Order: sequence, then structure tokens, then C-alpha cells
Amino acid sequence: MPELPEVETIRRHLAPRIENRTLTGLQIDDARWCAPLGPDELADAVTGRVVERLGRRGKYLVWQLSGEVFLFCHLRMTGTFLLDPPQRPPHTRVRFELDADSSELLFVDPRRFGTGELALGEDAHHAFFAARLGVEPLGPEFTGEYLRALAKSSRAPIKAFLLDQKRIAGVGNIYADEALFRARIHPLRPAHRLTLKQCRALRDGVVASLQAGLEAKGATIDDFRDPDGVRGSFQDRFLVHLREGQPCTRCGRTVRKLRAAGRGTYVCEYCQPRPRARRAVYAAAASDTRRPARSARASS
Repeated sequence: MPELPEVETIRRHLAPRIENRTLTGLQIDDARWCAPLGPDELADAVTGRVVERLGRRGKYLVWQLSGEVFLFCHLRMTGTFLLDPPQRPPHTRVRFELDADSSELLFVDPRRFGTGELALGEDAHHAFFAARLGVEPLGPEFTGEYLRALAKSSRAPIKAFLLDQKRIAGVGNIYADEALFRARIHPLRPAHRLTLKQCRALRDGVVASLQAGLEAKGATIDDFRDPDGVRGSFQDRFLVHLREGQPCTRCGRTVRKLRAAGRGTYVCEYCQPRPRARRAVYAAAASDTRRPARSARASS
């Protein structure tokens, strides 16, 4: 699934080429893309409006149109945008028409999970994301202290915690693996058991992994391409993700694959020690040591 670096790569390519242009038409060939809103209803709401800004929030591409109309596009697993391709590719679901040079922007999605959702007005815009997304990991609010405050109330494994978009927006399977490896934290460690030092290391690992992905213009494992059809190269720089059976890039031991948060997860269990099971509480142990003494007094 395209994650924050892939969506931001698309945004950076498209923004200078479509901002301040008019969306002259929207042809939705797959009604699932905008359900439950009908294709004609959505097209009528956005057609003829100027693209004032193309933004991003988490994994959403945000079209800010004139008149406080917002279109939120999520790529899901296999979606991507292509600008003026030489021929219309298969699995084209939506066609955006732009003024001036009659450019055509296509949303292509083989598995048809991508979505387009409409919000009218700033209040609806803020409410949409407040209900769905947490902190932006590349923003100033995301600190080790902030991460610790979030994590201490969660007993979920830290891998599942990182994938929860309501806590941290934009981090998916690839970048969670890479961040945990950088921070030397096992993906099954309970989030609430991370120390402040570990949270600071994990915050730095998340930011470094996302920035590396941005520099490589995303990771192309299956379908991801930028709007010019160019594939990303971050997959050639993975430190641990998809490296099962290969030597760890840090210590040389073998990378393992396991399941965490229902996802294939890659880990070096030497660099990222597996958490130990907690022993019985000390109170129970103390109780056991007191019993013989009570028995001795009773027998005397």
C-alpha cells in the first residue's frame, strides 16, 4: 500500500502542474470510488472549480478547491495517479480534466480499493481528519515525549501501534519495519513498555525512514509509480523489510519474517531483542515464602 512517502511523492509531482488550474471535468467510471456519493453528484460538486492547493494528510491526497470544497483521495493498496500518459492504461477508474492545455490526470487502480470523498467547508474538512488521523510524523508535534505519552496507554505490540492511523498518520508496513529496526526495538514489544529513551529512538527512526523514502521517491514493490510513470527506488535501500533469510545490514545475522499486527514483519532478533515474558508478580512470590513460616508457628 502506498504510504506517506509515496503519497507525498505524488503530491510534489502534481502540485506545480495542477495548482491554480480549473478542474473542467471529472469522469468517474467506477462508482465504488466515491460511494456512497453518486459519481454525477461528486462530479457536479467539483467541476468548474480552481485547484487552489494540492495537499496531503497522512496517506490522503487533499484537493483544496475554490469555494471551500475538498476532495480527499486515498490510494489504498494499488492506486496511483498518472498525468497525460501516452495511452489510457487498463484499470483506469477516474479521469480528471484540466484547463489550459487540456491535461488529463488518470486515477489507475487494479484492485479498486482507492476512494474519493467530498467535504464541503472547513469544518467538514477538519472533522473528517479529526475522526480518522493522528499526528503527522514529519511535523514538529511528533517528538519522543509525544510518542511516549501516546504509547503508555496502549498494550498493543509496537508494530500494531505504529500502523494505527488514528495515532500516527501515514506510517504503514514498510516504514514501520524500517523504523523499528533503526530504533533496535522488536515489533512485538508492548507499546506501553517502551522507555522514553526508546520512544525518542523510535521517533527518530520513523522520521529517518520516511525521509529516506521521500529521497528515493517512494518504494515500488508492485504498482506504485509517480505521475510520470517513474517507479520509486526505496525498495533497493531497505535495511530490513523484505530481507528474510538475508544477512542483517547491521550485524550480519539472519533476518527473520514473522507476523505482527496481521502483517508480514521483518526483524533481526539480535539487533531487536524479542521481549521476555513477564515473570509472576513479586507479591505472589512473597506470599509463597511466608507460608512455611505460618505453618511452623501453627505446629509449635
